[in-house]
Parts: sequence; structure tokens; C-alpha cells
Amino acid sequence: MKVQITASDLIQMEQRKRAHLINSVGGFKSVCLIGTVDKIGQTNLAIFSSIVHIGANPPLISFIMRPDSVERHTLANILETGSYTINHLNKSIYEQAHQSSARYSKEVSEFDATGLSTEYKANCKSPFVKESNIQIELEFKQRIDLAINNTIMIIGEIKNIYFPEGCMQEDGFLDIEKAGTITCSGLDSYHLSKSLARLPYAKV
Repeated sequence: MKVQITASDLIQMEQRKRAHLINSVGGFKSVCLIGTVDKIGQTNLAIFSSIVHIGANPPLISFIMRPDSVERHTLANILETGSYTINHLNKSIYEQAHQSSARYSKEVSEFDATGLSTEYKANCKSPFVKESNIQIELEFKQRIDLAINNTIMIIGEIKNIYFPEGCMQEDGFLDIEKAGTITCSGLDSYHLSKSLARLPYAKV
């Protein structure tokens, strides 16, 4: 027998319990660290599980920011510099990554607070997470303010992708499981994955 929770039940539910339920009911999600820096060189690192593929040509990825009614260091840095990085989590760094969600002041770098290492590549202004196996450099392209709940969608264009040798297949498929990428559900549950199969392109 299945449990039913109605819209009315959700409204009456304790706030934190409702947040856990709604964050987990959507299923497994990608979870990554976003690295940024401001114009004076202060680095910032924050964990996000709202990252979504937008399109491949041009190569676009989006993520959702909570309302900017309070100071959002990631958002401010991206708007200031136009640059940021997305870094996959693996089982060696997920606890440190989770700690980055704590509310540190702007003067404190989450890299320092969590013990993760900055890594700079080519002409990218923003820091990568050295311990991450899959790293993506992005250029800010568009901000969309969502009136329905005051959250913000940030869309960026991929400029560079870095990953371990042997992880990309002949058809371009990137085997993120082979690279050690993990997933999450809800706000605080982290998971290893196990591939079932790759299926052929579906045709009628």
C-alpha cells in the first residue's frame, strides 16, 4: 500500500521536513561544486544539486540559485567576473564538499575551510577543485529570474572540459561512473552509482 501526501499535507508540514521531502522526491541528481572568484581574488566554493543540461550547440548548462534576498557569494562573483567552474564530486571529497554549504562569511574561502585545493588552468579566472576528476569551465551567458518563487537560473556556456584519460567513448559518451562521479538525493544523502546498460537510439 502506498502512502499519499496531498498538497494540503505539504502546506501544513513542518518547513524542514517539507524541504527534505520535496528535495528527495524528484530522484537522484547531479551534485557538483561551483568555484568562483571576485575581482580582488577572494575565492568561493559552493555545492549545488540543481545543475541541468540546456543544450549541446551551443554547449549550455544551467543551475538554480536560491533568492538573492541575502548575500549570495557565488552569484555575485559570477555576475562580477562572468566566469565559474563546475567540479564533479567523488567519494574522496563528498564530505568536504557538503561542508561548503555552511554559511561562511565572504572573507572566508570555502577552499580553505574545507581543505580542498584550488587549481587554475589556462586563462580561466575562476578556480577549479584540484581533487575533482571532472572539471568544467563556464562563461556566464544569461540570468533568468523565476517569479514563481524568486529563485534564479544561471546559464553558462562550456569553454573547457577536463576528465581522466579513458573515460570518453568513441561516440563521445563520457563515462562519469568510471571517473568516480557520485550522485545525491535530497539535501544530504550521497550515493555511488551502478550502470545497468546503454541502450540503442529508440526508433518507431
